[in-house]
Amino acid sequence: MMHTWFESKIRYDKVMENGVNKKVTEPYLFDALSFTEAEARTIEELHPFISGEFTITNINRASYSEFFPSETGDRYFKCRLAFITVDEKSAKEKKTRTNVLVQADNLQEAKDRLVEGMKGTMADYVIEMVKETDIMDVYPYSSEPEKGENKES
Repeated sequence: MMHTWFESKIRYDKVMENGVNKKVTEPYLFDALSFTEAEARTIEELHPFISGEFTITNINRASYSEFFPSETGDRYFKCRLAFITVDEKSAKEKKTRTNVLVQADNLQEAKDRLVEGMKGTMADYVIEMVKETDIMDVYPYSSEPEKGENKES
């Protein structure tokens, strides 16, 4: 299933560890079909977790072709891959770049998870970049039944 990712930036008053209220803007990633749906999912998913008012300050399409989630990782890493093909006529190498989001605890784990996730790929590729993002959480579409649906079919 092809995912279309949208990054929503949320501004709200967050209670910091020292008890002080601070205005913060945090990015979240949503799998959605349109900007309108991304906005609706942002409100629906984040409303239970943020006490008080919050504002969606921005929604942008995010260019991730894959997402490799992790049960344990608490950070998100943007990884740029270059797939290498050789033009048969000119014999020149051509690079096609794509971004992958990897959930991991640290940079090395992100790189290892990326390599693991790409194992079945027949194409030659190089990892051009692995960097930590500011993304707080990712909300893909769930393959599990929605609330209220009969789970015993």
